[in-house]
Amino acid sequence: MNMFPSEHDIHAYVDGHLDGERRAAVELYLARHPERAAEVQAWQRDTQRLRAAIGTPPLLPDNSALLPGVVRTRRRQRQVARLSLVAAALLCLGLGGLGGWQARGMRGTTAAAPMADAIEAYRLVAMDRSARPDVVPQRDGEMQAWLDAHFDHAARLPDLSGAGFHAVGGRLFATDQGPAAMVLYRDTAGHAISFYVRPPGPRHHLLRTGERSDGGLMAQYWSGQGYNYAMVSRDDAMESLVAKQARQRAI
Repeated sequence: MNMFPSEHDIHAYVDGHLDGERRAAVELYLARHPERAAEVQAWQRDTQRLRAAIGTPPLLPDNSALLPGVVRTRRRQRQVARLSLVAAALLCLGLGGLGGWQARGMRGTTAAAPMADAIEAYRLVAMDRSARPDVVPQRDGEMQAWLDAHFDHAARLPDLSGAGFHAVGGRLFATDQGPAAMVLYRDTAGHAISFYVRPPGPRHHLLRTGERSDGGLMAQYWSGQGYNYAMVSRDDAMESLVAKQARQRAI
């Protein structure tokens, strides 16, 4: 076997599908490359968490796209795409002169990234433990009633209890088009996922279903019932997967 194992062999090793000489060769390679070994160990932890989440039938049905190796490959592809975008931006700036300043002005007139306010709300409330919610539920159904008081005919709050997440608070935000709201979910380990709803942007701009990463966070967004929605979580294999399943049930 080549002294540098292929990505396929490394993923098979992480998923426990490698044995014999090929497994021994991978283990020898990892022993000689501690940085790579640390990355593989992190993948193994992610795989254990994914299998635990996928083992909950009501929330995570069988889906080949959710296999650990496929999820890791998508994450690596997103990282490469982000690096490519950065390189392209640096190249444009390197062209310099008047053209660069004109391009800067043009960028200033473009629309903001989809659901940027949902990501900022997550950073404010979910990542800053000193931030206080406007409402903390004391009984079942209280968060839904709070949301209904501010939004007519909005989508129902997602039920994430099958994955161990429960609503712990809600907070209102102001936008140019009217109030927005975020409901925060946490599990017993303190991991957080948020559900965000806001009125459509200028010119009644509704969103196509999509997702994007921003600074280690993942926003999975869609529109319905006259509102824009987003499930926001860390760009983590398990948490983003739970959020994606919630979005798919809501559409």
